[in-house]
Amino acid sequence: MRIPRSVRRLSFVPLFALAACGPAEPVTPEAPADAPALTAREAALTELLTNGTFSSGTVAPWWNNASTQSYVEGGAWRVDVAANTANPWDAIVGQSGLTLTAGKTYTLAFTATATAAITARATVQQEVSPYTATLTQSFTLDGTSRRFSFPFTSSFTSAQGQVTFQLGGRTNAVTVRLDDISLTTEGGTGSGPVAMTSGFYVDPNSNPAVWVRNNSGDGRASRIQASIASKPMARWFGNWNSNISQDVSSFVAAADAADKLPVLVAYNIPGRDCGSHSGGGAGSADAYRAWISAFATAIGNRPAVVIVEPDAVAQLDCLPNDTERATRLSLIRYASEQLRDRAPNTWTYLDGGNASWITADTMAQRLESAGVRNVRGFSLNVSNFYPTAQTSTYGNAVNAALNSRYGYTRQYVIDTSRNGNGSNGEWCNPAGRKLGVTSQTGGGAEMLLWVKTPGDSDGQCGIAPGTPAGQFSPDLANRLIDGT
Repeated sequence: MRIPRSVRRLSFVPLFALAACGPAEPVTPEAPADAPALTAREAALTELLTNGTFSSGTVAPWWNNASTQSYVEGGAWRVDVAANTANPWDAIVGQSGLTLTAGKTYTLAFTATATAAITARATVQQEVSPYTATLTQSFTLDGTSRRFSFPFTSSFTSAQGQVTFQLGGRTNAVTVRLDDISLTTEGGTGSGPVAMTSGFYVDPNSNPAVWVRNNSGDGRASRIQASIASKPMARWFGNWNSNISQDVSSFVAAADAADKLPVLVAYNIPGRDCGSHSGGGAGSADAYRAWISAFATAIGNRPAVVIVEPDAVAQLDCLPNDTERATRLSLIRYASEQLRDRAPNTWTYLDGGNASWITADTMAQRLESAGVRNVRGFSLNVSNFYPTAQTSTYGNAVNAALNSRYGYTRQYVIDTSRNGNGSNGEWCNPAGRKLGVTSQTGGGAEMLLWVKTPGDSDGQCGIAPGTPAGQFSPDLANRLIDGT
């Protein structure tokens, strides 16, 4: 493990109320009164942009295209957008010549207002064709000045990066004002678990790897080894782990020794999977608190990625009353606090379901109540099959709702383990599905990950009616390789 820069985070505990099956809009807490004016992390930030405050009275080196006119007015950047622009990028302003490093974390922040209610788009991308973007973020503006902050991890290394604000795509003219624009990153060699490690960890004891070792004479073994067992994927932890502290610590330590980034799934919420194929979980709320606290403590200062409780937030509707829904959200929020406080070099993502399950606005409210502001972000498509592009659209919509309601956004990751052929509308061992792209940073989200283990059954259903949930099936694995 490379030595990390220490980061101090402030603790926020959201308040919420429930109505029907989902939470009402939570109260956004204020920062503690004794919060320092400048944290150690903020003091260590490196600014990549020039003239983000426009205090010089000039716009340069910011540029604009023919559909915009820009100048400094009242100490801010005024951008007049012409009428009848067909696409967002038809009215664009930006700054080029930026150096970005793959795997390094950045934050684009700015203050903005507009003379009419509009939806605009900010990007961090390459300034040459095909203009590959590592951040594409929509945001809404009106007459109220708002501060926006979008963290991301660069998916590429380039000395030709640029920040753009894309303001077109509308019939009427509009004036946008921008100020205090910054693109910051931590100094040194980078930050976060991605920068602290040299790639994702390949689990030698994953279910596919164990099956290959035990069945070397099987004609399918070499294909499963090459296409699945040799790839990085998550390790799931739940009530089957007799010693959660030991099991988590051993897994993370093995990855740390290899200078690789492990991905873990915490899957032990009481009433897990609403009693369906993957039912189970901790026996009580107190048991879960003890379990997740031990889980986080076992990771400690070592780098890791953790996905928290797949389906638990999306499945609030199956719980019988508001009391149980409130309890579940409080347990996930407790998990977010424990991982934040006990595992400082872990990026934690609360699960946010999939692209066709819960509306983006409702999911944003639930994630806020579940404590997503405490952690890195949220995960999508876990154990499902929706294409990456469709899932990214949903993730961006969740972020737009988070931003509109609470004034912040979060990173998200996508499970691509089985989305190579997209979804046919079925979720339990459907036929015709295929492996997706292997784990990587970027690619339409902060990370694309194999969260579900390819070849592990979803339950006794579909094309594996006799295989219990979580059990590896070489036939399922082979069909995912072939897409049949």
